[in-house]
Amino acid sequence: MDLPFPIRQECPPGACDCERDQLLAAPQGDLRILRLTRDEEKRLIQRIEAAASLTDLRRLGGKMEELLGIVVRFAPGPNEVRTARGIVIDIQFRPGLCRKTRQSIPAAIRRCLDARPEIMFELLNEHDLLRDA
Repeated sequence: MDLPFPIRQECPPGACDCERDQLLAAPQGDLRILRLTRDEEKRLIQRIEAAASLTDLRRLGGKMEELLGIVVRFAPGPNEVRTARGIVIDIQFRPGLCRKTRQSIPAAIRRCLDARPEIMFELLNEHDLLRDA
């Protein structure tokens, strides 16, 4: 299949569950996710880690959804939040989204929250966990 843009290379057989081949074979498949090449993924991870505010993180999430079809949701977990590990980060599965990418995006968000605790405090404050503190 010839596409007008470069696409992500195929994962080794058995190493991933991204269903890339089924996506390429589907006539109405959403191919936006395949635009995320390994180099582009590295740039995306760097941008996530460099986010300076919760607004920046949300803007990046919106761009990922708009351009690639990746839906990222993050919120405080149901238990006490002491570190960035207490934040629940959910990436909606979609065909073509590599397992490694599904792991690296939440890890980058956690590194960003660890580096800038004020972002995590702002997120907690939105959910009334630090109101009037």
